[in-house]
Amino acid sequence: MTELDGSTDLWESIARLHAWLDAHRTHDGAEGLLLRVLKLSEEVGEVAQAVIGATGQNPRKGTTHRWEDVQSELCDVVITALVVLRTLTPDAREVFTAHLERVTRRSLGSPAS
Repeated sequence: MTELDGSTDLWESIARLHAWLDAHRTHDGAEGLLLRVLKLSEEVGEVAQAVIGATGQNPRKGTTHRWEDVQSELCDVVITALVVLRTLTPDAREVFTAHLERVTRRSLGSPAS
């Protein structure tokens, strides 16, 4: 499924990735859920590694990454988080949309009438 601009539909992709991961999982139940949540921490660590590499903060390694690598790793964090959310609920799209609306309202205020 694609959107009008030809890009891949986010939630269709998340559903497909979730199904693929479920079909290939080695752990079920609470342990499987825990491992999927921990995968999110791994991805966040990769963002940190890319930032350190892009800024050359490790004098032993120097500059090892580009800011495009940071962008890619951030995308991996978002994808992983959405797959974990889908693991917790089949209504991930609705849960995320409602939460985004609450955060937006809280941060930006109510839209002008």
